[in-house]
Amino acid sequence: MNFKLSNNLPMIAVFAFLAGGAVLFGWRFITPSSGTAVDVKLPKLSTLALRGKVAFDENCVSCHGNNGAGSDQGPPLVHDIYNPGHHADPAFYLAAQRGVPRHHWQFGNMPPLPQVTRKDLTEIIRYIRELQRANGIFYRQHQM
Repeated sequence: MNFKLSNNLPMIAVFAFLAGGAVLFGWRFITPSSGTAVDVKLPKLSTLALRGKVAFDENCVSCHGNNGAGSDQGPPLVHDIYNPGHHADPAFYLAAQRGVPRHHWQFGNMPPLPQVTRKDLTEIIRYIRELQRANGIFYRQHQM
């Protein structure tokens, strides 16, 4: 087989254009945008998740928005970035206990929330996980 670059330039250009477009299109779905709330479908919640909603509304809603949809102050928690394979439940406990430096989003650092008890967090996590499942967000192994 005789390969000549000059004969294949149109095909290479089309491939490069399509590949570049695919990368840019895909990047939109794997790179969080800041300040954009997401649409959240509300499921019928378990008793534990209903208590979590109350604790969430008291402690988290001002930044993470109604039903974890995000706001101009903080990211949506009903987002694939927070699927259990990327941010397991212990990450939520640590976030409230220690705070979180800015990393995935263009928001500032999350401060620690010492007023939020472990019981509150257990309920909040259940609430977020039930919202996530209702919105098609499930465990997906994290890949670097």
